[in-house]
Amino acid sequence: MQIGPYQLENQLIVAPMAGVTDLPFRQLCRRLGAGLAVSEMLSSNPEVWKTEKSMSRMDHTNESGIRSVQIAGCEPELMAQAARFNVERGAQIIDINMGCPAKKVNKKLAGSALLRHPELVGQICTAVANAVDVPVTLKIRTGWDPENRNGVDIARIAEQSGIAALAVHGRTRQCMYKGEAEYDTIAAIKNAISIPVVANGDIDSPEKARQVLDMTGVDGLMIGRPAQGRPWIFREIAHYLATGEHLPEPSLQERWQLMQEHLQQLHEFYGDERGMRIARKHVGWYLDNQQQPDLRRQFNQLESATAQREALASFFEVNNI
Repeated sequence: MQIGPYQLENQLIVAPMAGVTDLPFRQLCRRLGAGLAVSEMLSSNPEVWKTEKSMSRMDHTNESGIRSVQIAGCEPELMAQAARFNVERGAQIIDINMGCPAKKVNKKLAGSALLRHPELVGQICTAVANAVDVPVTLKIRTGWDPENRNGVDIARIAEQSGIAALAVHGRTRQCMYKGEAEYDTIAAIKNAISIPVVANGDIDSPEKARQVLDMTGVDGLMIGRPAQGRPWIFREIAHYLATGEHLPEPSLQERWQLMQEHLQQLHEFYGDERGMRIARKHVGWYLDNQQQPDLRRQFNQLESATAQREALASFFEVNNI
């Protein structure tokens, strides 16, 4: 799959997820088979760019692969300014968020709330595409609600406005993450435009990945929640798509080693105090996937980064991993 001048190593993309796709997680997913990893969304409001949270989201220090940064907002000029700001700091692709269903985002007329205003969609896409010399991509949903699935119209507007590639989460804003993804709508969007289209939603296995590609004819697949606590899903899918064969499940030893490495990277990236808080959810996802509810409860009660590292090391030792 190609986005502008950039040829992806494969057609698998890590979905941008606020509070999840930070630098340590993006690097881990890239190492485990993702062709591209999109950053957490950044506000187009310049007043928050120097906050601790925004500064960490803009950090691309030693980041491998193509650097794609997602921005969110509803004012064309501020979005253009945010795009320029992030390109100056290393972004090689700018992604526009029109898919987030969160109330706190939508009440500011950002994220998927913009799908109700097609004219503004075009203005934002045009402003951002004209503001930078890098490819601009767009993430949308299939519409605002089941009665207003205007994804095809929005896709056409995006293409006409200079968008280089389009990712579609197969649900409306009203559906949030409930029900099944609408792959038929994604297929209709793919058939309506000529720019690359990426399908997102419920792609949680190699077989499902193959099914979605066959059903929709899309150019790429975007994976979000199924990668939480299971970042090796990218190499499993990539191998299956290339060979039709399944990779063996990662050994228990490899899983625990990846968890320890991820924990260490979070502490180093954020510092011990903030890293400790953020590590709780990531380690929690790993432990959920490994059916360790008791250890998860214990881990979430720990009050220091050192205690977190010691707890995992102790588990390794006790279980001879």
